[in-house]
Amino acid sequence: MTIVHPIAAITLDLDDTLWPVLPTLIRAEAALAAWLRERAPATAAAFTTEARTALRRELLAEHPDRAHDMSWLRRELLRRALAQAGDPESLAAPAFEVFLAARQQVELYPDVEPVLRAWASRYRLVAVTNGNADIAAVGLGRYFAGCVSAHEIGCSKPDPRMFEAACRLAGTDPAETLHVGDDWQLDVRAARAAGLQAAWLRRPDLGHASAGPDAQAETLAFDSLHAMDAHLHPRASDAA
Repeated sequence: MTIVHPIAAITLDLDDTLWPVLPTLIRAEAALAAWLRERAPATAAAFTTEARTALRRELLAEHPDRAHDMSWLRRELLRRALAQAGDPESLAAPAFEVFLAARQQVELYPDVEPVLRAWASRYRLVAVTNGNADIAAVGLGRYFAGCVSAHEIGCSKPDPRMFEAACRLAGTDPAETLHVGDDWQLDVRAARAAGLQAAWLRRPDLGHASAGPDAQAETLAFDSLHAMDAHLHPRASDAA
Protein backbone atom coordinates (compact mmCIF):
# COMPACT_ATOMS: atom_id res chain seq x y z
CA MET A 1 0.00 0.00 0.00
CA THR A 2 1.18 3.54 -0.67
CA ILE A 3 0.06 7.15 -0.32
CA VAL A 4 -3.10 7.68 -2.35
CA HIS A 5 -3.32 11.48 -2.45
CA PRO A 6 -0.67 14.20 -2.14
CA ILE A 7 0.00 15.01 1.51
CA ALA A 8 -0.39 18.57 2.82
CA ALA A 9 -0.29 17.84 6.54
CA ILE A 10 0.88 15.11 8.89
CA THR A 11 -0.71 14.43 12.26
CA LEU A 12 1.29 12.47 14.81
CA ASP A 13 0.54 10.52 17.93
CA LEU A 14 3.05 11.20 20.76
CA ASP A 15 3.45 8.41 23.34
CA ASP A 16 5.20 5.32 21.90
CA THR A 17 5.44 7.12 18.56
CA LEU A 18 7.94 9.91 19.29
CA TRP A 19 9.23 8.45 22.58
CA PRO A 20 8.69 5.31 24.67
CA VAL A 21 6.12 6.22 27.29
CA LEU A 22 6.67 3.52 29.94
CA PRO A 23 10.08 4.77 31.14
CA THR A 24 8.67 8.29 31.31
CA LEU A 25 5.72 7.22 33.44
CA ILE A 26 7.94 5.19 35.77
CA ARG A 27 10.13 8.24 36.38
CA ALA A 28 7.08 10.46 36.89
CA GLU A 29 5.57 8.05 39.40
CA ALA A 30 8.89 7.93 41.26
CA ALA A 31 9.07 11.74 41.42
CA LEU A 32 5.51 11.89 42.72
CA ALA A 33 6.17 9.20 45.33
CA ALA A 34 9.24 11.06 46.62
CA TRP A 35 7.26 14.29 46.87
CA LEU A 36 4.43 12.58 48.74
CA ARG A 37 6.81 10.89 51.17
CA GLU A 38 8.11 14.31 52.19
CA ARG A 39 4.82 16.22 52.34
CA ALA A 40 2.09 13.61 52.79
CA PRO A 41 3.70 10.50 54.30
CA ALA A 42 0.41 8.83 55.19
CA THR A 43 -0.75 9.12 51.58
CA ALA A 44 2.61 7.92 50.29
CA ALA A 45 2.40 4.81 52.46
CA ALA A 46 -1.12 4.01 51.30
CA PHE A 47 -0.63 4.94 47.64
CA THR A 48 0.22 1.45 46.41
CA THR A 49 -0.31 0.17 42.90
CA GLU A 50 -3.36 -1.73 44.12
CA ALA A 51 -4.80 1.37 45.79
CA ARG A 52 -4.27 3.49 42.67
CA THR A 53 -5.93 0.84 40.52
CA ALA A 54 -8.94 0.64 42.84
CA LEU A 55 -9.31 4.43 42.98
CA ARG A 56 -9.05 4.72 39.22
CA ARG A 57 -11.69 2.04 38.74
CA GLU A 58 -13.93 3.88 41.19
CA LEU A 59 -13.45 7.18 39.39
CA LEU A 60 -14.19 5.72 35.97
CA ALA A 61 -17.34 4.06 37.29
CA GLU A 62 -18.56 7.35 38.77
CA HIS A 63 -17.45 9.59 35.91
CA PRO A 64 -17.41 7.66 32.62
CA ASP A 65 -17.76 11.00 30.85
CA ARG A 66 -14.28 11.99 32.12
CA ALA A 67 -12.47 8.85 30.95
CA HIS A 68 -10.76 10.82 28.19
CA ASP A 69 -9.22 13.36 30.58
CA MET A 70 -6.00 11.90 31.98
CA SER A 71 -5.12 15.08 33.89
CA TRP A 72 -8.48 15.30 35.65
CA LEU A 73 -8.36 11.62 36.55
CA ARG A 74 -4.87 11.97 38.02
CA ARG A 75 -5.73 15.09 40.05
CA GLU A 76 -8.95 13.61 41.39
CA LEU A 77 -7.23 10.33 42.18
CA LEU A 78 -4.64 12.22 44.21
CA ARG A 79 -7.30 14.27 45.98
CA ARG A 80 -9.16 11.15 47.05
CA ALA A 81 -5.99 9.38 48.12
CA LEU A 82 -4.99 12.36 50.27
CA ALA A 83 -8.46 12.56 51.82
CA GLN A 84 -8.55 8.87 52.63
CA ALA A 85 -5.14 9.09 54.31
CA GLY A 86 -6.09 12.18 56.31
CA ASP A 87 -3.67 14.51 54.51
CA PRO A 88 -4.71 17.95 53.18
CA GLU A 89 -6.66 17.65 49.93
CA SER A 90 -5.10 20.97 48.87
CA LEU A 91 -1.90 19.05 48.17
CA ALA A 92 -3.52 17.36 45.17
CA ALA A 93 -2.83 20.27 42.80
CA PRO A 94 0.90 20.68 43.58
CA ALA A 95 1.33 16.89 43.67
CA PHE A 96 -0.14 16.66 40.19
CA GLU A 97 2.18 19.41 38.95
CA VAL A 98 5.17 17.39 40.21
CA PHE A 99 3.94 14.36 38.28
CA LEU A 100 3.12 16.39 35.16
CA ALA A 101 6.52 18.12 35.07
CA ALA A 102 8.29 14.76 35.31
CA ARG A 103 5.94 13.34 32.68
CA GLN A 104 7.36 15.84 30.17
CA GLN A 105 10.92 14.56 30.65
CA VAL A 106 10.86 12.21 27.69
CA GLU A 107 13.68 10.49 25.82
CA LEU A 108 13.01 10.99 22.12
CA TYR A 109 13.69 8.23 19.65
CA PRO A 110 16.85 9.20 17.68
CA ASP A 111 14.97 9.67 14.40
CA VAL A 112 12.40 12.10 15.79
CA GLU A 113 14.10 15.50 15.57
CA PRO A 114 15.78 15.04 12.17
CA VAL A 115 12.59 13.78 10.53
CA LEU A 116 10.30 16.33 12.19
CA ARG A 117 12.69 19.10 11.14
CA ALA A 118 12.48 17.92 7.53
CA TRP A 119 8.73 17.39 7.61
CA ALA A 120 8.05 20.77 9.21
CA SER A 121 9.60 22.41 6.15
CA ARG A 122 7.19 20.54 3.87
CA TYR A 123 3.97 19.99 5.81
CA ARG A 124 1.79 21.35 8.56
CA LEU A 125 2.41 19.10 11.57
CA VAL A 126 -0.22 18.59 14.28
CA ALA A 127 0.10 16.39 17.37
CA VAL A 128 -2.90 14.24 18.32
CA THR A 129 -2.80 12.68 21.78
CA ASN A 130 -5.02 10.96 24.32
CA GLY A 131 -2.44 11.71 27.02
CA ASN A 132 -1.18 14.85 28.73
CA ALA A 133 2.22 15.27 27.15
CA ASP A 134 2.98 18.87 26.13
CA ILE A 135 4.83 19.27 22.83
CA ALA A 136 6.35 22.57 23.95
CA ALA A 137 7.47 21.17 27.31
CA VAL A 138 9.14 18.16 25.69
CA GLY A 139 11.04 20.48 23.33
CA LEU A 140 9.23 19.80 20.06
CA GLY A 141 6.90 22.79 19.87
CA ARG A 142 8.85 24.52 17.12
CA TYR A 143 8.00 21.75 14.67
CA PHE A 144 4.23 21.72 15.22
CA ALA A 145 1.42 24.01 14.18
CA GLY A 146 -0.48 22.85 17.26
CA CYS A 147 -1.74 19.93 19.31
CA VAL A 148 -5.14 18.25 19.67
CA SER A 149 -5.47 16.83 23.19
CA ALA A 150 -8.29 14.62 24.39
CA HIS A 151 -8.86 16.64 27.54
CA GLU A 152 -9.40 19.78 25.45
CA ILE A 153 -11.62 18.22 22.77
CA GLY A 154 -13.78 16.29 25.22
CA CYS A 155 -13.20 12.88 23.66
CA SER A 156 -10.30 10.60 22.85
CA LYS A 157 -9.10 8.51 19.94
CA PRO A 158 -10.63 6.58 18.22
CA ASP A 159 -13.38 9.24 18.21
CA PRO A 160 -13.32 10.89 14.75
CA ARG A 161 -13.68 14.32 16.35
CA MET A 162 -10.02 14.12 17.38
CA PHE A 163 -8.92 13.78 13.77
CA GLU A 164 -11.46 16.30 12.50
CA ALA A 165 -10.06 18.85 14.97
CA ALA A 166 -6.52 18.07 13.81
CA CYS A 167 -7.47 18.68 10.18
CA ARG A 168 -9.11 21.98 11.09
CA LEU A 169 -5.98 23.01 12.95
CA ALA A 170 -3.82 22.03 10.00
CA GLY A 171 -6.19 23.71 7.55
CA THR A 172 -6.34 20.61 5.36
CA ASP A 173 -8.91 18.14 4.12
CA PRO A 174 -8.77 14.67 5.70
CA ALA A 175 -7.86 13.02 2.39
CA GLU A 176 -4.71 15.13 2.11
CA THR A 177 -3.71 14.49 5.73
CA LEU A 178 -1.53 11.58 6.86
CA HIS A 179 -1.82 10.34 10.44
CA VAL A 180 1.13 8.52 12.01
CA GLY A 181 0.82 6.47 15.19
CA ASP A 182 1.82 3.29 16.99
CA ASP A 183 -1.64 1.86 17.73
CA TRP A 184 -3.39 0.08 14.90
CA GLN A 185 -6.86 0.54 16.39
CA LEU A 186 -6.60 4.03 17.91
CA ASP A 187 -4.36 5.54 15.23
CA VAL A 188 -4.46 3.68 11.92
CA ARG A 189 -7.97 2.30 11.84
CA ALA A 190 -9.50 5.35 13.54
CA ALA A 191 -7.75 7.83 11.26
CA ARG A 192 -8.92 5.97 8.19
CA ALA A 193 -12.48 5.92 9.50
CA ALA A 194 -12.25 9.71 9.81
CA GLY A 195 -11.15 9.99 6.17
CA LEU A 196 -7.42 10.49 6.71
CA GLN A 197 -4.61 8.46 5.26
CA ALA A 198 -2.63 6.56 7.89
CA ALA A 199 0.75 4.98 8.54
CA TRP A 200 1.54 2.51 11.30
CA LEU A 201 4.79 3.12 13.18
CA ARG A 202 5.86 -0.14 14.84
CA ARG A 203 8.89 0.65 16.99
CA PRO A 204 11.08 -2.48 17.31
CA ASP A 205 11.52 -1.99 21.09
CA LEU A 206 7.76 -2.15 21.68
CA GLY A 207 5.47 -5.13 21.41
CA HIS A 208 2.72 -4.45 18.90
CA ALA A 209 -0.39 -6.56 18.80
CA SER A 210 -1.07 -8.01 15.39
CA ALA A 211 -3.86 -6.40 13.43
CA GLY A 212 -4.38 -9.57 11.42
CA PRO A 213 -2.82 -10.45 8.06
CA ASP A 214 -5.51 -8.80 5.94
CA ALA A 215 -5.31 -5.50 7.83
CA GLN A 216 -1.52 -5.52 7.82
CA ALA A 217 -1.42 -6.13 4.08
CA GLU A 218 -3.53 -3.02 3.59
CA THR A 219 -1.53 -0.84 5.99
CA LEU A 220 1.51 1.32 5.48
CA ALA A 221 3.79 0.04 8.23
CA PHE A 222 7.30 1.16 9.15
CA ASP A 223 9.76 0.51 11.96
CA SER A 224 11.15 4.06 12.03
CA LEU A 225 10.38 7.61 10.95
CA HIS A 226 13.43 7.46 8.70
CA ALA A 227 11.87 4.54 6.81
CA MET A 228 8.58 6.40 6.58
CA ASP A 229 10.31 9.53 5.31
CA ALA A 230 12.13 7.50 2.66
CA HIS A 231 8.78 6.14 1.48
CA LEU A 232 7.27 9.62 1.32
CA HIS A 233 10.30 11.14 -0.40
CA PRO A 234 12.12 8.50 -2.44
CA ARG A 235 15.39 9.58 -3.95
CA ALA A 236 15.53 9.67 -7.72
CA SER A 237 17.88 6.67 -7.75
CA ASP A 238 15.47 4.69 -5.55
CA ALA A 239 12.43 5.59 -7.66
CA ALA A 240 14.09 4.60 -10.91
